[in-house]
Amino acid sequence: MGDLGWRRLIAYDLVVSAPVVVILAAGQGTRMRSAVPKLLHPLCGRPMIAWPLAAAQEVGAATIVVVDGPERALEPSLGAGTVLAVQERPLGTADAVKTAGRHIDPQGTVIVLCGDVPLITARTISELTDAHTRSGAAATIATVVLDDPSGYGRVVRAPDGTVERVVETRAPGDATELELHIREVNTGMFAFEGAALLAALDEVRPDNAQGEHYLTDVLAILRTHERSVIAYEIADASETLGVNDRRALAEVRSLAQRRIHERHMLAGVTIVDPGATVVDVEVEIGQDTVIAPFTSLHGVTEVGERSSVGPNATVIDTRIGNETNVVHTYAKQADVGDRVSVGPFAYLRPGAVLREGAKVGTFVEIKNSEI
Repeated sequence: MGDLGWRRLIAYDLVVSAPVVVILAAGQGTRMRSAVPKLLHPLCGRPMIAWPLAAAQEVGAATIVVVDGPERALEPSLGAGTVLAVQERPLGTADAVKTAGRHIDPQGTVIVLCGDVPLITARTISELTDAHTRSGAAATIATVVLDDPSGYGRVVRAPDGTVERVVETRAPGDATELELHIREVNTGMFAFEGAALLAALDEVRPDNAQGEHYLTDVLAILRTHERSVIAYEIADASETLGVNDRRALAEVRSLAQRRIHERHMLAGVTIVDPGATVVDVEVEIGQDTVIAPFTSLHGVTEVGERSSVGPNATVIDTRIGNETNVVHTYAKQADVGDRVSVGPFAYLRPGAVLREGAKVGTFVEIKNSEI
């Protein structure tokens, strides 16, 4: 193969490995019963929208587009490098993706995620992208098999194993009795060939009871143009859990917290009772440190090696050094050095700095001071 041929292969590989990721986030979230937009509700130290954003960034997306409503409520939380697209009216998921159309590369791969499905991992996004690319299909739908598929759109496969269509089940009569027995369901996540997606979006019509433009209709349109649609089954159903109300948020938070605990424990941290310990996603903890029960570590807290925190400690945006003991303490925006002893019943307020070897005993409160 000549040099030009290799350059073409390399360029193609770069396109494959760097998809455009579109995150649908324009829903109203009324079932949260909250003045706070659904996707700004905190989840283990991040707003919910930041979880799929972080996964897309870890994959190395070429562009990340978040589709928000006209209030643009999510814009302050998106950070640099993320593009905001505004869906002026709630006309459905296909219309939301079309709103992001000018950011879609016709020659590349487009991944569509849901902003209220926060547990999706970078690994799964990468595997979805790879499966789609290897297949040569126009579209790949991410599916999951559930014991109880009630309320989900059913994935109907053709005799050759490709996807024929997705049948919605929102209202009686949407699906046949046979289709309701299908356990493979639509997760709302997809991979598309950019050009095929853009062309099919122009053909989507609101021919349904809700009068909405469904993204799943793109699949049937692609098949009418003799393009193939395949399914990628996600093995871990927890990655597909959506959040529509506070009950679901609590369930997702429990799973996210377990992931965080497991990551730290596998890295050499002892968490004595994970069920009685809160650790936010950005917290860093060194090897051989012990986190005792009823301890909460929040924000950008850092804990060094061979330290002990808790029981009954709350630590927020604070640095704790190596071989330091913090017992029954509330610390916020403090700097605690190596081989320091704090507590019990100490209160470290913002600006408290404890140098190496310092000791802070019972019922001591410190702020804006260096010890």
